[in-house]
Amino acid sequence: MSLGLPILHRSRGARAAATAAAFALGVAVAAVAAEAVTTGANPKEATVSIDNFTYAPVELTVAPGTTVKFVNHDDIPHSVVEAGGKFKSKVMDTDDDFTMTFNTPGEVNYFCGLHPRMKGKVIVKG
Repeated sequence: MSLGLPILHRSRGARAAATAAAFALGVAVAAVAAEAVTTGANPKEATVSIDNFTYAPVELTVAPGTTVKFVNHDDIPHSVVEAGGKFKSKVMDTDDDFTMTFNTPGEVNYFCGLHPRMKGKVIVKG
């Protein structure tokens, strides 16, 4: 049965090109969405989640003046301690948070004071 619509035939090369273009568009959209999640609505704010003994993202790049909120979503306590001793959060229970503003360009390494194998990094670029 024909509906009177033309049947479009594509060569294998055209199908491959269309598939590659669709994939590239999907990757670009995912990258923009990931950046929006990382930076939040205000580019001067970012969030690091703590869950399953992991900081996520493990490495976060921000502009100077950005405030980062560390939120413990794990069911056990955690903390955030700067490796050089410049700052230290209180012990955070589930859903507690700690905020820190990063003004100086450079790398800031941190770890959990209760579980020192948990590590993360904030890179301040600007």
